[in-house]
Amino acid sequence: MSIGVPIKVLHEAEGHIVTLETTTGEVFRGKLLEAEDNMNCQMANVNVTYRDGRNSNLELVFIRGSKIRFMILPDMLKNAPMFKRVGQKGSGMGASTRGKVPMMRGQGTRGRGGGGRGGGGGGAPRGRGQWPSQGGPSRGK
Repeated sequence: MSIGVPIKVLHEAEGHIVTLETTTGEVFRGKLLEAEDNMNCQMANVNVTYRDGRNSNLELVFIRGSKIRFMILPDMLKNAPMFKRVGQKGSGMGASTRGKVPMMRGQGTRGRGGGGRGGGGGGAPRGRGQWPSQGGPSRGK
């Protein structure tokens, strides 16, 4: 499974100043050194504001991803390339088939159907012997 757009944007924010609030209400503001796919974040030169209003400066902080309530990322990430790709996703049939199997309009040989215009069908089903018309034992006749 591939990662989603929000996590990709979080990775793009590495090296920038971000603000992060934890589920306990503490606010961390500092340089995002590394972000993992599970949102674990390592930050440097962090200014922490505790719930009671006290401030302190920390050199290095590691915050577990499941304890993050929200993050404020730099505005410049609005121009990240992931957003451009998402905008093209649903713009009509066949807009971009690169890396995908193109959708076929007339799929005559789909499933186990009995032929029709697309051919297919006929012959014995695999692993089940032969049809009565081909010399096998008759069924109910």
